[in-house]
Amino acid sequence: MADIRYYDVILKPVITEKSMSGMGDKEYTFLVHPDATKTQVKEAVEKMFEGTKVARVNTINSVGKKKRRGTVVGVTAKTKKAIVKLTEDSKEIEIYPGL
Repeated sequence: MADIRYYDVILKPVITEKSMSGMGDKEYTFLVHPDATKTQVKEAVEKMFEGTKVARVNTINSVGKKKRRGTVVGVTAKTKKAIVKLTEDSKEIEIYPGL
């Protein structure tokens, strides 16, 4: 497995209705590197966003879907999402300032 640095772990935040409703409870959803572990995600969030303390991390692996174009069959890329729950005394993460 390749050496993954903390700034390579979190790729981007997931912005959906469900993930936005979880932000009130200090639950944030991120698209992460497929080889990242829960401890790597925890360390990356605490280093990238100052003042945050992670209580728990849940990860979800999504396999690539089969797509067909004519007779050629291919597979889309696999992804991994992480749902990060912050502690009550930690600072909130501002994905969009002013929201």
